[in-house]
Amino acid sequence: MNIQEIDFSKTISDDQVYETIMGNYSSLSREWITHQWNWMNNVYWAFKDHYKYMIVISLIEKTLQFYDQMQIHYSFNEFYTKSYLQIEKFSITELCEKLDLPKETVRRKVLELESEGVIKRIKKKIIIDSKAFRFVKPENQIKFSSKYIFIVSRLLNREKIYSKILKQDEIENIFKKKFTLCWRWFYRMQIPLVIGYHKFMHDLTTFHVWGTICMNQVLNVSRQLNLDSDRPSLDYFATNNVLIDNLGSDIGISAMSISDMTQIPRATIIRKCKYLYKEDLIKINEKKQYILSTMNFRKILPYQTEIFRYKAKFIRKVLNLLVIS
Repeated sequence: MNIQEIDFSKTISDDQVYETIMGNYSSLSREWITHQWNWMNNVYWAFKDHYKYMIVISLIEKTLQFYDQMQIHYSFNEFYTKSYLQIEKFSITELCEKLDLPKETVRRKVLELESEGVIKRIKKKIIIDSKAFRFVKPENQIKFSSKYIFIVSRLLNREKIYSKILKQDEIENIFKKKFTLCWRWFYRMQIPLVIGYHKFMHDLTTFHVWGTICMNQVLNVSRQLNLDSDRPSLDYFATNNVLIDNLGSDIGISAMSISDMTQIPRATIIRKCKYLYKEDLIKINEKKQYILSTMNFRKILPYQTEIFRYKAKFIRKVLNLLVIS
């Protein structure tokens, strides 16, 4: 039996990834915002309820954690050929703590998932039925995540931090080959990251609406952010200063457009935007479109730098896995 020696000189740290992300933010911001916005759409579209999706993936993540502890690894195809996924026993209190939600809310959502046949109790078993797999099967998300990690890897190559030269399909392949391991890492990034925004805005639908307005704003000022030029990248703070300087742009987004893009009902969009406006997180321009507010960034920028630590850890794990695979 050949024992593989790991060359630790070729591995990277969380701090190295974090500093590269923060130092080259203008080259990455559009891809990251698009990455997260598409994921939030999938979260909502699955059950037309963000929190039901978060409950389901929290239960899946718990099972993936058990697989990892027992050194059981499934590929993407192996995992999704199962007729059901048996999950470890869980308590409402455990989910409440993980998702920062009241017991009454979690209990009601779990009961709704049971009545919809997503979660089933068969004797002593608790399972997630395969009918739910199509809602959480991340074929497109693997492509989005692989693309983002590929772009980060190129920046790390350029800065001579990461020596392995990757292709995007290599990253997609490692996700599929080591699926249960890699997707546990993905959930360990996304769950606290998204729940962090829930804590900040008190509601995931509000965050989803704000994120759509944010994405629209970033895309509209992308030239100023030097996203399409060969000039040196701007760091996180300089990038956001450019964005703040362009907050007076008259190119906003309407409630109808947000609804079309997210499938969230227009009445809900309007209600959430009233809250965001009251909190000075968005403004309304002369065309009755929504744009970001300067106060938005004063409130959220310090918090986002902490959020990006989750992202750096996830990327570091995937890139180091590719080094030793």
